[in-house]
Amino acid sequence: MEFRYTLPAKLEQDFSAAVADWQNGKISRLWARDAALWTNQDESKWLGWLDIVERQQKCLVEFRALARDIQTAGFQYALLLGMGGSSLCPEVLAETFGRQDGFPRLSIVDSTDPAQVRAAEQSVDLKKTVVIVSSKSGSTLEPNVLKQYFMARMKEAVGVEAGKHFIAVTDPGSHMEQVAKADGFRHIFFGDPQIGGRYSALSNFGIVPAAVMGLDVEKFLPKAKSAVDACHATDVKKNPGAQLGLILGVAANAGRDKITFFTSPAIYDMGAWFEQLIAESTGKQGKGITPVDLEEIAAPDRYGEDRIFAYVRLEGADNARLDAGVEKLEKAGQPVVRLAMRDVYDAAGQFFTWEIATAVAGSVIGIDAFNQPDVEAAKIETRRLTDEYEKTGKVPIETPIFDDGRVKLFADSSYAAVLHGAQDVGQPDLIGYLRAHLAQIKAGDYFAVLGFIQRDREHEKTLQQLRHAVRDKKRVATCLGFGPRFLHSTGQDYKGGPNTGVFLQVTADHARDLAIPEQKYTFGVVIDAQAAGDLSVLQQRGRRALRAHLGKDVKAGLKYLADAVEKALG
Repeated sequence: MEFRYTLPAKLEQDFSAAVADWQNGKISRLWARDAALWTNQDESKWLGWLDIVERQQKCLVEFRALARDIQTAGFQYALLLGMGGSSLCPEVLAETFGRQDGFPRLSIVDSTDPAQVRAAEQSVDLKKTVVIVSSKSGSTLEPNVLKQYFMARMKEAVGVEAGKHFIAVTDPGSHMEQVAKADGFRHIFFGDPQIGGRYSALSNFGIVPAAVMGLDVEKFLPKAKSAVDACHATDVKKNPGAQLGLILGVAANAGRDKITFFTSPAIYDMGAWFEQLIAESTGKQGKGITPVDLEEIAAPDRYGEDRIFAYVRLEGADNARLDAGVEKLEKAGQPVVRLAMRDVYDAAGQFFTWEIATAVAGSVIGIDAFNQPDVEAAKIETRRLTDEYEKTGKVPIETPIFDDGRVKLFADSSYAAVLHGAQDVGQPDLIGYLRAHLAQIKAGDYFAVLGFIQRDREHEKTLQQLRHAVRDKKRVATCLGFGPRFLHSTGQDYKGGPNTGVFLQVTADHARDLAIPEQKYTFGVVIDAQAAGDLSVLQQRGRRALRAHLGKDVKAGLKYLADAVEKALG
């Protein structure tokens, strides 16, 4: 794999010093699973991904048999129910490789938004669908309620054969294993308890969906093995993963703690996987690297000095615009790392290289790169709210700080006072509140839009326009995530990383809710609780967070909100 970089002089000096430090046996210590490279806690228990490729290559017969079974059964559709590390690698594979001849089209269901769940169901013929339930612990809320929903719908479609339309990927001994056995799942594949979700791309959480959708696993895994071999090099100067990680780590320590990804259009979705790996691994204890994905490339004067840029380039793709833009950034003195892919199967090597890089960066920053304490905090808050609903049939009623009949705004009392005090004299209005909120953005900050609404092209287009308007006016990094999926990735960094984020959460009423079999609460209640839990933990962490709540016409509400943001920016 080709790897090269361009760094400004000071960062080059810091990088050279880090290389010299790591030349002193640290690569060997990493492969020996030495927890002292990080915080000397339990890191050694989470490094099963280091040798997973070799172990997977011994299971090729299993993967061939799975692919043959799926093909013989004639499934035309595959739905994967999962979150974060369990779903993002399969999503990258589905978006990058597309449908393979003779195999089902793979789609990912990683939302509790009722409109999105309904759309996923309506996009397939359940009689011709295989459903992959992907959950390491087997106790994660989203895959559990999604499984309950789709199992009930499948029983309506095919009766007693419903279980034969399901595959589980889970850690041994999990609750999901018990459920899968009780329901007669077609297959159960196990993860490795010593591999965390975001490092699981080359484990069964990535390879089983790859086999189901008909990828050539016998070609995919050797591509990963090439990266494993390269990252084994004890000479850092010959080790692309170590070099990348050292650059990311020293850049973050020097204040360049935001990494912006540019990827060739044909591999555009890879940034979503990079994003969750880096954010969830490094964003904690007030430190971290904030990833910026799907932000359009711009002229150098649109960027500050708090970023590093990563360009993952697929040979033969339509790269002209990115090539020109990245070259301008390099000439302007911005730090740029370049990674080249010869074909899409090189994605396997990218997965492993970035895993090594993230582990190394975590060591340089001085944090545990394998835990996710603030993700757990949001889960606990969500569970508190759903439990309360089960007991009372109600969710807590909040009082908006502003309501014009089209948008309601919510903030905690202390931040509401800040926003109110920052406005001009007179009756506060939507534009005034948004102007006051955006005025909190300072140099070195980032702005993040957190949409707890259906993730579709129209909604994404409007929110992309909104984030870019802020980027161009404020000259800061911008992020866009859809809940609840971002809670299992960037949500860790937003809550546990540096307090440099300014957040605009977007929620909405549900035009049509959707019941969850076996539960008192609905999908609408779940996503509302997840949004409330997210905002609550952001507020507990002292983040600058404002919620904008729309009505049932989400498209019109987003347009109204985006127009107001444009006016607030002036």
